[in-house]
Amino acid sequence: MLGLEMVVLLGVALVACGALASRYPIAPALLLVLVGILVGFVPHLRQAQLPPEAVLLLFLPALLYWESLTTSLREIRNNLRVVVLTSTALVALTAAAVAATAHGLGLAWGPAWVLGAALAPTDATAVGVLAHDLPRRTVTVLRAESLVNDGTALVIYGLAVGVTVGEQHLTGWHVTWLLVWSYGGGLLTGVLIGLISWQVRRLMDDPMLESIAMLVTPFAAFLLADAVHASGVLGVVACGLFMSQVTPRITGAVTRQIFTPFWALSTTVLSSALFVLVGISAQSAVRGLSSTSMSRALVDIVAVTAVVIGVRWAWLYTTPYIIRLLDRRPVQRSRRVPARQRTVSAVAGFRGAVSLAAVLAVPHTVDSGDPFPDRDLIVLIACGVIVLTLLQALALPSVVRFARLPVDTSVAEELQYAEEYTLDAALETLETTASELGSGPRVVERVRHELEKERKLLAADGAEGDPVVEHDDQYRSLSLALLSRRRDALLELRDQQRIDDIVLRRVQARLDQEEVRFLRANLLE
Repeated sequence: MLGLEMVVLLGVALVACGALASRYPIAPALLLVLVGILVGFVPHLRQAQLPPEAVLLLFLPALLYWESLTTSLREIRNNLRVVVLTSTALVALTAAAVAATAHGLGLAWGPAWVLGAALAPTDATAVGVLAHDLPRRTVTVLRAESLVNDGTALVIYGLAVGVTVGEQHLTGWHVTWLLVWSYGGGLLTGVLIGLISWQVRRLMDDPMLESIAMLVTPFAAFLLADAVHASGVLGVVACGLFMSQVTPRITGAVTRQIFTPFWALSTTVLSSALFVLVGISAQSAVRGLSSTSMSRALVDIVAVTAVVIGVRWAWLYTTPYIIRLLDRRPVQRSRRVPARQRTVSAVAGFRGAVSLAAVLAVPHTVDSGDPFPDRDLIVLIACGVIVLTLLQALALPSVVRFARLPVDTSVAEELQYAEEYTLDAALETLETTASELGSGPRVVERVRHELEKERKLLAADGAEGDPVVEHDDQYRSLSLALLSRRRDALLELRDQQRIDDIVLRRVQARLDQEEVRFLRANLLE
């Protein structure tokens, strides 16, 4: 029954935390971590633990794949240098700084590097909550960094664990080869799985089967990359970015209506479960600490957190100036980010799922059979750092106001342009398409009238007082009201036993599609 209790608890927590976050300026992730900490005080519920492999092999591929599908590949290409540097050099620098700090605080070099590697990558899930509040470029760079940097961090982590337990010996060529193959192999396997998925889905005409094929894709990419000892994270990301370009060409409207809500709901639940797990693990780590005193552990947590945050701030306020000295091309000058605006990226360096999974996956013993040095302290420090970095989200609204970010109208402008362009394309080909299909003149005129009405509505751009806009608003309001009346009448028929529940659901589905169409039109304005 414990599993069922946790499912119900997670659902209630997700709804309650979401409601509180919508009313008060508190990030849902922080509230979910607090729920996890409180759950840890209940002896019966604190037994609920996920194996680290479940986070790495089940949660992470799904979350990273959806993030990759919904990010902007164009913006990643435009900011490729920034993304590459932050996901490689910054990760290595953070891992080294944390390792040096932890060693100075008393940890041996092996465990110190394990801790540094685990805390080096930022979290894609935590960064994703910023998508609606920041300019597209800022969000894309943050998301791309958090998608790619896991690969670098996990290579360093694997080396540190291997050396500590006695399985590996470091050489320069060995480390270089692991990094090259981790990235190269991960990219190749991700693209390969993407190509296979693309060709298989092209042959499908069943929306449900195509959705299932899409569900399997990220796990296949992770599995193949892991089987050849490459980065499963990069395999999933590469596959997701590839599929984001080809999916619009092969996926029909019905399939999109199935998988888009499914993935949005599934990833929200998975990410919420991970934040609850962070709280439970933090509480468990406090109870399980035996290698040192709690006061020393708290000092270590604060010190390591300061290093993690400080390195990011130092990076963001030094490397841009070095790059400016080396690259003075006009195109790069136009893309420079002022110092004030970089504070947002500096504060958004949250830690999360990968860091938690990495420290929980640290083995309990080394090859000799002795306990892994200071494992309990490593887990506690990592959990503490995750929680403290997430607390930065409380300051984020103030930081955004301080940064005075320019209003980003690029998405709205491109949306307007795309709507107009596609409508113009339809109007231009109306006559020839109607001729090919054998459509009658009255049908052609009806379609033309609808298209021209949409075109005029777009041209009005929601201007207050415009007759076209007022007419459309009245039309939409009346249509929604009549849909509500039709739904009431449908329920009357069912309640009077004049139609079956099966009939009700089918008619209701059609009415729902009409209502969603009108409501989405409202959201696009």
